[in-house]
Amino acid sequence: MRRLFLFRPEPGARHSADRARAMGLDVTLIPLFAIEELPWTAPDPSEFDAILFTSANAVRSAGDQAEQLRGLPAHCVGEATAQAAEVAGFGVASTGNGGVDDLLDHIEPGVRLLHLCGEDRRPPKHAHPLKCATVYRAKPLSSPHGLEKLGGNVAMLHSPRAAARLAELIDPGQRATITIAAISPATAEAAGTGWESVTAASVPSDAALLALAQRLCQD
Repeated sequence: MRRLFLFRPEPGARHSADRARAMGLDVTLIPLFAIEELPWTAPDPSEFDAILFTSANAVRSAGDQAEQLRGLPAHCVGEATAQAAEVAGFGVASTGNGGVDDLLDHIEPGVRLLHLCGEDRRPPKHAHPLKCATVYRAKPLSSPHGLEKLGGNVAMLHSPRAAARLAELIDPGQRATITIAAISPATAEAAGTGWESVTAASVPSDAALLALAQRLCQD
């Protein structure tokens, strides 16, 4: 069985690693980014109808400023984000399992959303009234340790940015023995070419990505 390499920053990396080990996979953690909280000021909650969370890191990084926003319902992309929102005291109105655009499909048009998010983000395709508040950044780590062991194994990637960063760090001549499990088609595309194979999960969720990674590790 091939080893699985995870490239998420903490604390998401540990969450995925625990689930992967429970599935019988041999897991190595190599974070490519470190999460840094950014100073921000919460807007007047009366200007919004709901909060949009597309990352558990945004929930964890919101800090004390989020206190006055907890009366707003939260729409969350993915179960891990919804769990983090509940722990932080938000009432979760909906949880998506197909990415932010799919989640917004199920929110009534005209709902005024405050998006607590990271510095690097992809604008949603929908025209919901949306204001972004940047609460964290993912800072690239200059020299991730352990990448030399990646050959012949499976790399699990949770974002286009992580895929692009891994492509920067791995010499093109070394890619042919590395299998990529990507959380979405956009992530698969960002990884570029030259890998042994690149496969996107059936839906953009950690559970679907882990199921894909398990299959690839066993092939």
